[in-house]
Amino acid sequence: MLALTPGEPAGIGPECTVRLAHEHPELRLLAVADPQLLTAAADALGLDVQVKSWQPGDNPVAGQILCYPVSLAQAVKPGHPDPANAAYVVDTIKSAVRLVQDGHAAALVTGPVHKGVINDGGIVFSGHTELLADLAGMKKVVMMLVAGSLRVALVTTHLPLRDVADAITIENVRSSLRITHRELCTRFGISDPVIQVLGLNPHAGEGGHLGHEDEQVIQKVIEACRAEGIHALGPVPADTAFTPTRLAACDAVLAMYHDQGLPVLKHAGFGKAVNITLGLPFIRTSVDHGTALDIAGKNCADASSMYTAACAAQDMCR
Repeated sequence: MLALTPGEPAGIGPECTVRLAHEHPELRLLAVADPQLLTAAADALGLDVQVKSWQPGDNPVAGQILCYPVSLAQAVKPGHPDPANAAYVVDTIKSAVRLVQDGHAAALVTGPVHKGVINDGGIVFSGHTELLADLAGMKKVVMMLVAGSLRVALVTTHLPLRDVADAITIENVRSSLRITHRELCTRFGISDPVIQVLGLNPHAGEGGHLGHEDEQVIQKVIEACRAEGIHALGPVPADTAFTPTRLAACDAVLAMYHDQGLPVLKHAGFGKAVNITLGLPFIRTSVDHGTALDIAGKNCADASSMYTAACAAQDMCR
């Protein structure tokens, strides 16, 4: 059973959730949402899908969505998010985490949220990754996106670019590399993963002429982790790290910041990529796209990324 949060109620998440349940009845989904929101999405799509309140022990059947109910604060108009529903969005995530922690679901799959709307609703929120780490009591987790055989993990996630260099510390890079290595072994079944570690600066610092973080932080971490048995390469200049030859020689790439690694990955597999949080005591996968407010309610959203995220969660469970 997969606990699934549709995300921002005015976005495409509810539509994708209904499409996923309709198109893939083989998936065992437990949606954590307002039942009326899902019913409205099914009606708008013209799909004969029944939304049934979940009870422990229930199993989904074809033509049905099991739903753990969480009530909206305000009625939803597709494409027009309301900050009054910010607490609802966060509550669905918290409820889904409890379902996984209590053993009612084997993994968590999350739909897209709108960070700005949640913050406008008076809730400090920088992203799923940070909230899940807090809920699980984990000091450090790692965001990884996967598209086919390409895996990109991040040392820093949702930081302004001017703050990134200060966050590239020995402890942060070392814990990110260790977590990535451990999860590649345990969650992906790779016995001796090779991780290509990117430099922070152009040309990985050009021997100190373009910054000192690469030599003084990243290189030292790589050497220390190699002594622990971690197969790490680098620091590798980011502009050559994603060439076919280099990617063929590694199992994952560890990038220093969000827009260093993810543009390449999303170019390679947008709509087919999965966002995975490493370092949690449970499995969490997510779609690789946003709320798509411009097409919400127009019945043209594609649920393929949510399907890929659900399949990835199942594979990791196995």
